[in-house]
Amino acid sequence: MASSCANGSVRRASRRLGQIYDDAFVACGLKATQYSLLSQIARSGQPKMRDLAQVLVMDLSALGHTLKPLVRDGLVELQVDESDRRSRRVLLTEAGQKKYAEARKISERVSQVFDKTFGVEETVKLREALDFIASEDFARSLLDKLQSGDA
Repeated sequence: MASSCANGSVRRASRRLGQIYDDAFVACGLKATQYSLLSQIARSGQPKMRDLAQVLVMDLSALGHTLKPLVRDGLVELQVDESDRRSRRVLLTEAGQKKYAEARKISERVSQVFDKTFGVEETVKLREALDFIASEDFARSLLDKLQSGDA
């Protein structure tokens, strides 16, 4: 039965995909959220924590909480930013790069099976829609309409 609430539908789908990815990542000892974080750090180089949180649509405290086990396990390192000593940069360690490479193979396999199961064109459309929903422009527009009574 289809939900009438976009938020509920997205959250349910997110939890289900999270469970599927968590099961897949058991082989490399990561959770899906940890892989997503390693992946974003790898793509960003040495991002500032604030920038990383913004890209992941997380607040700084949630990011810090998610980073703790990765730091503890020696996969990620936090360093003071040389240009702004109030900021910290997030770096993959050598062990983190190896773990990311291992987990990336799993992620690619899950993505291939997802594409095949859901449909390649539908997957592209889904990702585009979800990226748009996660964007600042969409959030600003939706909140402006809610506040102005245009909804």
